[in-house]
Amino acid sequence: MGRLTLAASALALALVLALVRPAAAQAPKLDAEVAFEESQAAIGSQTGDHVLTDHTGRPLALAGLRGRPLVVSLVFTSCATVCPITTDHLRDLILEARRSLGPGSFDVLTFGFDASGDRPAQLAAFAGTHRLAGIPGWHVASADAATTAAFLAELGFSFRTAAGGFDHVTQTTILDAGGRVYRQVYGENFPMPMLVEPLKELVYGTATRSLAAADLWDRISFLCTVYNPRTGAYRFDYGIFFGIFFGGLSLVLTGVIILRLWLQRRRALRASGGAA
Repeated sequence: MGRLTLAASALALALVLALVRPAAAQAPKLDAEVAFEESQAAIGSQTGDHVLTDHTGRPLALAGLRGRPLVVSLVFTSCATVCPITTDHLRDLILEARRSLGPGSFDVLTFGFDASGDRPAQLAAFAGTHRLAGIPGWHVASADAATTAAFLAELGFSFRTAAGGFDHVTQTTILDAGGRVYRQVYGENFPMPMLVEPLKELVYGTATRSLAAADLWDRISFLCTVYNPRTGAYRFDYGIFFGIFFGGLSLVLTGVIILRLWLQRRRALRASGGAA
């Protein structure tokens, strides 16, 4: 009898494993490099006039947010790790950006992409925890499954269902005044110029021309900072400085060679009694 019970238990375990393994195989891990490429490919895409639901349960039409830049932060409210860190970091940068660009220069949307879990009550709790509700022009919203899928596709946002939540790109998208994807910002603790410089371009209509040391350094930092999807972090690319240095050196050496050749020719003409 004991052997039969053991055999039955082994058979039951085998059946459970057989059911679990195919299910796990159906949920491939998110490929960071592919997700990054899809996100970058969305730059220039037009977002639709979707109607969302905000944290108070009222409709929020994206068409009503046109006319100035919109920063879209993509989170799910049950996240206990990356999303809260990203939101707190973004809040600090947004407050700083508005001090320099003006309080009404752009809006912010925290969008809950978990269509089944990010209900108004959860959104309201998330907004309260991260002190978003009292910030003018900061909207917290979600949408039904179909609207969410369409909006995320336009933003180039990728995610996969994972144990305890979602495996997703940590992405903040900047839309221009017409609702087009203008820039993508990645990571939970990204450098401030990665957010502020694109907003300056949109708010002022061009890249900043200020000669102030702080503004110049912010611009240089923005141009020389690159994102690595493998590590999920930004790094300062010194290769640009090397390129400028060696490019300038090449021009100087070329000029020196041309000058020497000209001087040699001039001396030869004088030596032969000719005129330069």
